Amino acid sequence: MCNQAKRKGYFYMIKAIEKNLERGIQLLNSITDSEYSNATVPPYFSSIGCNIRHVLDAFTSIINAFGSGHVDFTDRKRNTICEVKTEEGIRYINETIQKLLAFKNEDFSKIISVTDNLGNGDITINYTLENALAYAHSHAIHHFASIGFLVNQLGIELQDADFGYNPTTPKK
Repeated sequence: MCNQAKRKGYFYMIKAIEKNLERGIQLLNSITDSEYSNATVPPYFSSIGCNIRHVLDAFTSIINAFGSGHVDFTDRKRNTICEVKTEEGIRYINETIQKLLAFKNEDFSKIISVTDNLGNGDITINYTLENALAYAHSHAIHHFASIGFLVNQLGIELQDADFGYNPTTPKK
């Protein structure tokens, strides 16, 4: 594949990530801090804010790898203020989008090392940067689905009917 075609593919991937994260901003603009930080819904007792922060921490781990060549998903900053204040969640989303857009000229096919704990301790494996970003995007969609469940349980009306749906999920 020629470099121009590869760049176009990466551009579309970043734009898809941006579009999905902007869905988070739309949600956060429509709820209160109390709804955002509510952790009373079983079975996991996790808040919308906790899920947003978790998603953004994954992207931040990858953004940090642009310079170092290493992603460590086990070493996340866990910005807890972003879990309780919608304004901080929106700020963190916007900051993440801007940082991703700034790397448009990066070589997304370069090999990076990725450390994560898959259940039996930390393991380090090789990814490409584009693999890591695709993983984080899919991970975000998964957590947005969890947020959709929380929104429903809290009686909040979701403004975006596609929020939390994987684009490949058939519409009923």
